[in-house]
Amino acid sequence: MAKTLTFFSNYFNHHQKALCDELFKRLGEGFHFIETEPMEGFRSDMGWGREGIPSYVLKSYESDQNEDQANKLASDSDIVIMGTAPERYIKERLKNDRLIFRYSERPLKEGRWKIFVPYLTKKFYVNHISNRNKSIYCLCAGAFVSSDYRFLLNSYKDKCYKFGYFPFPEEKTWEELSAHKLQNNRVKILWCGRFLKLKRADLLIKACAAARDEGYDFDLELVGNGEEEQHLKKLTDELGLNDRTSFMGYMSPEDTRAEMEKADIYVCTSNKLEGWGAVIYEGLSAGCTVIATSMAGATPFLIRDRETGLVFRSGDEKSLARKLTACLKDMDTSRKMAKRAYMQMRDIWNPDTAAERILKVSEHLLKGESFYYDEGPMSEAPVIYEDWYRE
Repeated sequence: MAKTLTFFSNYFNHHQKALCDELFKRLGEGFHFIETEPMEGFRSDMGWGREGIPSYVLKSYESDQNEDQANKLASDSDIVIMGTAPERYIKERLKNDRLIFRYSERPLKEGRWKIFVPYLTKKFYVNHISNRNKSIYCLCAGAFVSSDYRFLLNSYKDKCYKFGYFPFPEEKTWEELSAHKLQNNRVKILWCGRFLKLKRADLLIKACAAARDEGYDFDLELVGNGEEEQHLKKLTDELGLNDRTSFMGYMSPEDTRAEMEKADIYVCTSNKLEGWGAVIYEGLSAGCTVIATSMAGATPFLIRDRETGLVFRSGDEKSLARKLTACLKDMDTSRKMAKRAYMQMRDIWNPDTAAERILKVSEHLLKGESFYYDEGPMSEAPVIYEDWYRE
Protein backbone atom coordinates (compact mmCIF):
# COMPACT_ATOMS: atom_id res chain seq x y z
CA MET A 1 0.00 0.00 0.00
CA ALA A 2 1.31 3.44 -0.94
CA LYS A 3 2.34 5.48 2.09
CA THR A 4 4.02 8.48 0.47
CA LEU A 5 2.85 10.77 -2.35
CA THR A 6 4.48 13.98 -3.52
CA PHE A 7 2.71 16.47 -5.79
CA PHE A 8 4.90 18.88 -7.80
CA SER A 9 3.44 22.02 -9.35
CA ASN A 10 4.43 25.60 -10.06
CA TYR A 11 2.44 27.11 -7.18
CA PHE A 12 -0.15 26.16 -4.62
CA ASN A 13 -3.64 27.62 -5.14
CA HIS A 14 -7.35 27.14 -4.49
CA HIS A 15 -7.77 24.85 -7.52
CA GLN A 16 -5.56 22.25 -5.80
CA LYS A 17 -6.14 22.77 -2.09
CA ALA A 18 -9.27 20.64 -1.68
CA LEU A 19 -7.67 17.62 -3.38
CA CYS A 20 -4.43 18.10 -1.46
CA ASP A 21 -6.29 18.37 1.84
CA GLU A 22 -7.94 15.02 1.12
CA LEU A 23 -4.61 13.40 0.28
CA PHE A 24 -3.10 14.83 3.47
CA LYS A 25 -6.07 13.50 5.45
CA ARG A 26 -5.27 10.00 4.19
CA LEU A 27 -1.47 10.06 4.19
CA GLY A 28 -0.58 12.59 6.88
CA GLU A 29 3.14 13.39 6.84
CA GLY A 30 3.46 11.03 3.88
CA PHE A 31 1.96 13.73 1.63
CA HIS A 32 3.84 16.77 0.35
CA PHE A 33 3.06 19.48 -2.18
CA ILE A 34 6.16 21.03 -3.76
CA GLU A 35 5.69 24.62 -4.94
CA THR A 36 8.46 25.26 -7.45
CA GLU A 37 8.09 29.00 -8.14
CA PRO A 38 6.45 32.13 -6.70
CA MET A 39 2.96 32.98 -7.92
CA GLU A 40 2.61 35.67 -10.61
CA GLY A 41 1.34 39.02 -9.43
CA PHE A 42 -1.73 39.06 -11.67
CA ARG A 43 -2.97 35.80 -10.13
CA SER A 44 -2.42 37.14 -6.62
CA ASP A 45 -4.42 40.21 -7.62
CA MET A 46 -7.27 37.86 -8.62
CA GLY A 47 -7.40 36.41 -5.10
CA TRP A 48 -5.25 33.33 -5.70
CA GLY A 49 -3.03 32.30 -2.79
CA ARG A 50 -5.13 33.87 -0.06
CA GLU A 51 -6.19 30.51 1.36
CA GLY A 52 -3.11 30.17 3.54
CA ILE A 53 -0.22 27.72 3.19
CA PRO A 54 -0.77 24.31 4.83
CA SER A 55 2.02 22.44 6.59
CA TYR A 56 2.33 19.96 3.73
CA VAL A 57 3.51 22.64 1.25
CA LEU A 58 7.24 22.90 0.65
CA LYS A 59 8.54 25.87 -1.36
CA SER A 60 11.54 24.42 -3.14
CA TYR A 61 12.75 27.80 -4.44
CA GLU A 62 13.16 29.36 -0.99
CA SER A 63 16.40 27.60 0.01
CA ASP A 64 18.94 25.00 -1.02
CA GLN A 65 17.74 22.84 1.87
CA ASN A 66 14.18 22.89 0.51
CA GLU A 67 15.44 22.07 -2.98
CA ASP A 68 17.41 19.11 -1.63
CA GLN A 69 14.34 17.86 0.24
CA ALA A 70 12.19 18.21 -2.89
CA ASN A 71 14.66 16.13 -4.90
CA LYS A 72 14.75 13.46 -2.20
CA LEU A 73 10.95 13.27 -2.14
CA ALA A 74 10.91 13.03 -5.94
CA SER A 75 13.24 10.06 -5.77
CA ASP A 76 11.90 8.22 -2.71
CA SER A 77 8.09 8.70 -2.70
CA ASP A 78 5.87 5.76 -3.59
CA ILE A 79 3.88 8.02 -5.94
CA VAL A 80 4.71 11.29 -7.65
CA ILE A 81 2.15 13.57 -9.30
CA MET A 82 3.85 15.87 -11.79
CA GLY A 83 1.98 19.06 -12.62
CA THR A 84 3.53 22.16 -14.17
CA ALA A 85 7.02 21.83 -12.73
CA PRO A 86 10.61 21.37 -13.93
CA GLU A 87 11.24 17.96 -15.46
CA ARG A 88 14.50 17.61 -13.54
CA TYR A 89 12.55 16.43 -10.53
CA ILE A 90 11.51 13.20 -12.22
CA LYS A 91 14.65 12.50 -14.25
CA GLU A 92 16.04 10.00 -11.73
CA ARG A 93 12.61 8.56 -11.06
CA LEU A 94 12.08 7.79 -14.75
CA LYS A 95 15.50 6.18 -14.90
CA ASN A 96 14.46 3.85 -12.06
CA ASP A 97 10.99 3.32 -13.60
CA ARG A 98 9.02 4.38 -10.52
CA LEU A 99 5.33 5.35 -10.58
CA ILE A 100 4.53 8.84 -11.90
CA PHE A 101 1.24 10.52 -12.79
CA ARG A 102 1.57 13.45 -15.17
CA TYR A 103 -1.20 15.93 -14.31
CA SER A 104 -1.80 17.58 -17.67
CA GLU A 105 -4.03 19.89 -19.63
CA ARG A 106 -3.93 19.38 -23.38
CA PRO A 107 -0.44 20.08 -24.77
CA LEU A 108 -1.63 21.10 -28.26
CA LYS A 109 -4.57 23.38 -27.48
CA GLU A 110 -3.06 26.17 -29.61
CA GLY A 111 -2.84 23.74 -32.55
CA ARG A 112 -1.01 20.67 -33.81
CA TRP A 113 1.51 22.88 -35.59
CA LYS A 114 3.39 23.01 -32.29
CA ILE A 115 4.83 19.55 -32.82
CA PHE A 116 6.67 20.82 -35.91
CA VAL A 117 8.49 23.64 -34.08
CA PRO A 118 12.02 22.23 -33.55
CA TYR A 119 12.53 23.13 -29.88
CA LEU A 120 8.99 21.93 -29.03
CA THR A 121 9.51 18.73 -31.02
CA LYS A 122 12.54 17.99 -28.86
CA LYS A 123 10.62 18.83 -25.69
CA PHE A 124 7.68 16.58 -26.61
CA TYR A 125 10.04 13.74 -27.50
CA VAL A 126 12.05 13.95 -24.28
CA ASN A 127 9.09 14.47 -21.94
CA HIS A 128 6.45 12.24 -23.49
CA ILE A 129 7.43 10.09 -26.44
CA SER A 130 10.72 8.63 -25.17
CA ASN A 131 9.09 7.53 -21.90
CA ARG A 132 6.09 5.71 -23.38
CA ASN A 133 7.16 2.38 -21.90
CA LYS A 134 7.92 3.70 -18.42
CA SER A 135 5.59 3.61 -15.39
CA ILE A 136 4.22 7.06 -16.19
CA TYR A 137 0.48 7.68 -16.56
CA CYS A 138 -1.61 10.72 -17.40
CA LEU A 139 -4.21 12.44 -15.24
CA CYS A 140 -6.18 14.21 -17.98
CA ALA A 141 -7.32 17.66 -16.87
CA GLY A 142 -9.60 17.92 -19.87
CA ALA A 143 -11.29 15.65 -22.38
CA PHE A 144 -8.97 16.47 -25.31
CA VAL A 145 -5.74 15.61 -23.50
CA SER A 146 -5.80 11.97 -24.59
CA SER A 147 -6.23 12.83 -28.29
CA ASP A 148 -3.39 15.37 -28.17
CA TYR A 149 -1.08 12.77 -26.68
CA ARG A 150 -2.31 10.18 -29.18
CA PHE A 151 -1.10 12.57 -31.89
CA LEU A 152 2.28 12.71 -30.12
CA LEU A 153 3.11 9.20 -31.38
CA ASN A 154 0.79 7.36 -28.99
CA SER A 155 2.19 8.85 -25.80
CA TYR A 156 0.35 7.45 -22.74
CA LYS A 157 -1.54 4.92 -24.84
CA ASP A 158 -3.91 3.02 -22.52
CA LYS A 159 -2.53 5.11 -19.65
CA CYS A 160 -4.94 8.06 -19.59
CA TYR A 161 -7.32 8.67 -16.68
CA LYS A 162 -10.20 11.14 -16.46
CA PHE A 163 -9.32 13.80 -13.95
CA GLY A 164 -9.57 17.58 -13.63
CA TYR A 165 -9.39 20.26 -10.96
CA PHE A 166 -11.41 19.83 -7.80
CA PRO A 167 -12.46 22.98 -5.92
CA PHE A 168 -14.01 22.64 -2.48
CA PRO A 169 -17.39 20.88 -2.70
CA GLU A 170 -20.63 22.79 -2.34
CA GLU A 171 -21.71 22.99 1.31
CA LYS A 172 -25.38 23.77 0.70
CA THR A 173 -27.90 21.00 0.06
CA TRP A 174 -29.94 20.89 -3.13
CA GLU A 175 -32.98 22.08 -1.17
CA GLU A 176 -31.07 25.05 0.23
CA LEU A 177 -29.76 26.01 -3.20
CA SER A 178 -33.21 25.69 -4.76
CA ALA A 179 -34.75 27.92 -2.10
CA HIS A 180 -31.96 30.45 -2.68
CA LYS A 181 -32.56 30.56 -6.43
CA LEU A 182 -36.34 30.81 -6.12
CA GLN A 183 -35.88 34.18 -4.43
CA ASN A 184 -34.84 35.69 -7.78
CA ASN A 185 -37.45 38.03 -9.24
CA ARG A 186 -36.48 36.93 -12.74
CA VAL A 187 -34.38 34.06 -14.08
CA LYS A 188 -30.77 34.92 -13.32
CA ILE A 189 -28.15 34.14 -15.99
CA LEU A 190 -24.53 34.32 -14.83
CA TRP A 191 -21.12 34.50 -16.53
CA CYS A 192 -17.80 34.69 -14.62
CA GLY A 193 -14.19 35.10 -15.68
CA ARG A 194 -11.64 37.50 -17.05
CA PHE A 195 -12.85 39.58 -19.97
CA LEU A 196 -10.46 38.16 -22.55
CA LYS A 197 -11.06 37.35 -26.20
CA LEU A 198 -10.68 33.62 -25.59
CA LYS A 199 -13.49 33.71 -23.00
CA ARG A 200 -16.01 34.92 -25.65
CA ALA A 201 -18.46 36.66 -23.30
CA ASP A 202 -19.77 38.47 -26.39
CA LEU A 203 -21.47 35.23 -27.48
CA LEU A 204 -23.64 35.24 -24.37
CA ILE A 205 -24.58 38.91 -24.77
CA LYS A 206 -25.70 38.24 -28.35
CA ALA A 207 -27.59 35.08 -27.33
CA CYS A 208 -29.35 37.03 -24.59
CA ALA A 209 -30.43 39.64 -27.13
CA ALA A 210 -31.93 36.84 -29.25
CA ALA A 211 -33.74 35.42 -26.20
CA ARG A 212 -35.05 38.88 -25.31
CA ASP A 213 -36.36 39.29 -28.84
CA GLU A 214 -38.30 36.05 -28.43
CA GLY A 215 -39.99 37.46 -25.35
CA TYR A 216 -38.04 35.83 -22.53
CA ASP A 217 -37.52 37.73 -19.29
CA PHE A 218 -34.27 37.42 -17.33
CA ASP A 219 -31.39 39.24 -15.64
CA LEU A 220 -27.83 38.85 -16.91
CA GLU A 221 -24.84 39.26 -14.58
CA LEU A 222 -21.22 39.28 -15.74
CA VAL A 223 -18.57 38.95 -13.04
CA GLY A 224 -14.99 39.90 -13.83
CA ASN A 225 -12.78 42.47 -15.50
CA GLY A 226 -10.22 42.63 -18.26
CA GLU A 227 -9.22 44.06 -21.60
CA GLU A 228 -12.54 43.32 -23.33
CA GLU A 229 -14.73 45.02 -20.73
CA GLN A 230 -15.40 48.28 -22.61
CA HIS A 231 -16.10 46.39 -25.82
CA LEU A 232 -18.62 44.18 -24.01
CA LYS A 233 -20.32 47.15 -22.36
CA LYS A 234 -20.60 48.86 -25.75
CA LEU A 235 -22.10 45.69 -27.26
CA THR A 236 -24.60 45.48 -24.43
CA ASP A 237 -25.65 49.07 -25.05
CA GLU A 238 -25.91 48.58 -28.83
CA LEU A 239 -28.17 45.54 -28.37
CA GLY A 240 -30.40 47.34 -25.89
CA LEU A 241 -29.69 45.05 -22.95
CA ASN A 242 -28.69 47.66 -20.38
CA ASP A 243 -32.01 47.34 -18.55
CA ARG A 244 -31.31 43.71 -17.65
CA THR A 245 -27.50 43.45 -17.61
CA SER A 246 -25.17 44.09 -14.67
CA PHE A 247 -21.37 44.21 -14.89
CA MET A 248 -20.40 43.18 -11.37
CA GLY A 249 -16.65 43.82 -11.57
CA TYR A 250 -13.97 41.67 -9.99
CA MET A 251 -15.06 39.32 -7.20
CA SER A 252 -13.02 36.99 -4.99
CA PRO A 253 -13.37 33.23 -5.59
CA GLU A 254 -15.57 33.04 -2.48
CA ASP A 255 -17.90 35.84 -3.60
CA THR A 256 -18.03 34.38 -7.11
CA ARG A 257 -19.17 31.03 -5.67
CA ALA A 258 -21.88 32.88 -3.72
CA GLU A 259 -23.15 34.42 -6.97
CA MET A 260 -23.27 30.96 -8.55
CA GLU A 261 -25.37 29.70 -5.65
CA LYS A 262 -27.96 32.38 -6.48
CA ALA A 263 -27.89 31.92 -10.27
CA ASP A 264 -30.43 29.82 -12.19
CA ILE A 265 -28.34 29.44 -15.37
CA TYR A 266 -24.57 29.52 -15.67
CA VAL A 267 -22.95 29.92 -19.11
CA CYS A 268 -19.35 29.15 -20.11
CA THR A 269 -18.49 30.51 -23.56
CA SER A 270 -14.70 30.01 -23.88
CA ASN A 271 -12.96 28.77 -27.00
CA LYS A 272 -10.53 25.83 -27.30
CA LEU A 273 -7.84 27.64 -25.30
CA GLU A 274 -9.86 26.87 -22.14
CA GLY A 275 -7.97 23.73 -21.19
CA TRP A 276 -10.33 22.76 -18.35
CA GLY A 277 -12.88 25.37 -17.28
CA ALA A 278 -13.18 25.34 -13.49
CA VAL A 279 -16.28 27.56 -13.71
CA ILE A 280 -18.16 24.66 -15.33
CA TYR A 281 -17.30 22.45 -12.37
CA GLU A 282 -18.33 25.18 -9.93
CA GLY A 283 -21.56 26.04 -11.74
CA LEU A 284 -22.68 22.40 -11.76
CA SER A 285 -21.77 22.04 -8.09
CA ALA A 286 -23.75 25.18 -7.23
CA GLY A 287 -26.96 23.76 -8.69
CA CYS A 288 -27.06 25.90 -11.83
CA THR A 289 -28.31 24.72 -15.19
CA VAL A 290 -24.99 24.96 -17.00
CA ILE A 291 -24.75 25.77 -20.72
CA ALA A 292 -21.18 25.06 -21.76
CA THR A 293 -19.04 25.47 -24.84
CA SER A 294 -18.19 22.19 -26.56
CA MET A 295 -14.48 23.04 -26.57
CA ALA A 296 -13.78 23.49 -22.85
CA GLY A 297 -11.92 20.48 -21.52
CA ALA A 298 -14.38 19.90 -18.68
CA THR A 299 -17.48 19.77 -20.88
CA PRO A 300 -17.33 16.19 -22.28
CA PHE A 301 -16.32 14.83 -18.86
CA LEU A 302 -18.97 16.61 -16.79
CA ILE A 303 -21.96 17.34 -19.03
CA ARG A 304 -24.26 14.91 -20.78
CA ASP A 305 -26.21 17.13 -23.15
CA ARG A 306 -29.85 17.55 -22.05
CA GLU A 307 -29.26 15.33 -18.99
CA THR A 308 -26.83 17.16 -16.70
CA GLY A 309 -26.66 20.41 -18.64
CA LEU A 310 -26.60 21.79 -22.16
CA VAL A 311 -23.76 21.98 -24.69
CA PHE A 312 -23.46 24.45 -27.56
CA ARG A 313 -21.09 24.46 -30.50
CA SER A 314 -18.03 26.50 -29.58
CA GLY A 315 -17.99 29.98 -31.16
CA ASP A 316 -21.51 29.63 -32.60
CA GLU A 317 -23.81 32.34 -31.22
CA LYS A 318 -26.87 30.78 -32.88
CA SER A 319 -26.16 27.42 -31.27
CA LEU A 320 -25.84 29.14 -27.88
CA ALA A 321 -29.04 31.13 -28.47
CA ARG A 322 -30.95 27.91 -29.23
CA LYS A 323 -29.74 26.28 -26.03
CA LEU A 324 -30.40 29.37 -23.94
CA THR A 325 -33.95 29.86 -25.23
CA ALA A 326 -34.68 26.14 -24.77
CA CYS A 327 -33.53 26.47 -21.16
CA LEU A 328 -35.65 29.59 -20.54
CA LYS A 329 -38.67 28.05 -22.24
CA ASP A 330 -38.87 25.15 -19.80
CA MET A 331 -37.24 26.03 -16.48
CA ASP A 332 -38.80 23.01 -14.77
CA THR A 333 -36.86 20.68 -17.08
CA SER A 334 -33.79 22.89 -16.70
CA ARG A 335 -33.93 22.57 -12.91
CA LYS A 336 -34.19 18.77 -13.21
CA MET A 337 -30.98 18.79 -15.25
CA ALA A 338 -29.38 21.02 -12.64
CA LYS A 339 -30.36 18.62 -9.86
CA ARG A 340 -28.89 15.61 -11.69
CA ALA A 341 -25.67 17.59 -12.21
CA TYR A 342 -25.55 18.64 -8.56
CA MET A 343 -25.90 15.00 -7.47
CA GLN A 344 -23.17 13.92 -9.88
CA MET A 345 -20.76 16.48 -8.46
CA ARG A 346 -21.69 15.71 -4.87
CA ASP A 347 -21.40 11.93 -5.24
CA ILE A 348 -18.64 11.37 -7.84
CA TRP A 349 -16.79 14.43 -9.14
CA ASN A 350 -15.39 15.75 -5.88
CA PRO A 351 -11.97 15.97 -4.17
CA ASP A 352 -12.75 13.24 -1.64
CA THR A 353 -13.53 10.70 -4.38
CA ALA A 354 -10.59 11.83 -6.52
CA ALA A 355 -8.09 11.42 -3.67
CA GLU A 356 -9.44 8.03 -2.65
CA ARG A 357 -9.39 6.75 -6.22
CA ILE A 358 -5.90 7.90 -7.13
CA LEU A 359 -4.54 6.01 -4.13
CA LYS A 360 -6.58 2.93 -5.01
CA VAL A 361 -5.45 2.96 -8.65
CA SER A 362 -1.87 3.45 -7.48
CA GLU A 363 -2.10 0.32 -5.32
CA HIS A 364 -2.95 -1.69 -8.44
CA LEU A 365 -0.28 -0.05 -10.60
CA LEU A 366 2.41 -0.63 -7.98
CA LYS A 367 1.53 -4.33 -8.18
CA GLY A 368 1.73 -4.26 -11.97
CA GLU A 369 -2.06 -4.39 -12.44
CA SER A 370 -4.12 -2.20 -14.75
CA PHE A 371 -7.22 -0.70 -13.10
CA TYR A 372 -9.85 1.88 -14.06
CA TYR A 373 -13.08 2.97 -12.40
CA ASP A 374 -16.27 2.74 -14.46
CA GLU A 375 -17.07 6.47 -14.37
CA GLY A 376 -15.84 9.72 -12.92
CA PRO A 377 -12.30 10.47 -11.72
CA MET A 378 -9.76 7.74 -12.53
CA SER A 379 -12.00 6.09 -15.12
CA GLU A 380 -10.42 5.58 -18.53
CA ALA A 381 -10.13 8.77 -20.57
CA PRO A 382 -11.25 7.97 -24.12
CA VAL A 383 -9.71 9.59 -27.18
CA ILE A 384 -12.03 12.54 -27.88
CA TYR A 385 -11.41 14.96 -30.77
CA GLU A 386 -12.47 18.57 -31.17
CA ASP A 387 -15.34 17.68 -33.52
CA TRP A 388 -16.98 15.37 -30.95
CA TYR A 389 -20.14 17.43 -30.47
CA ARG A 390 -23.17 16.90 -32.70
CA GLU A 391 -26.13 19.19 -32.03
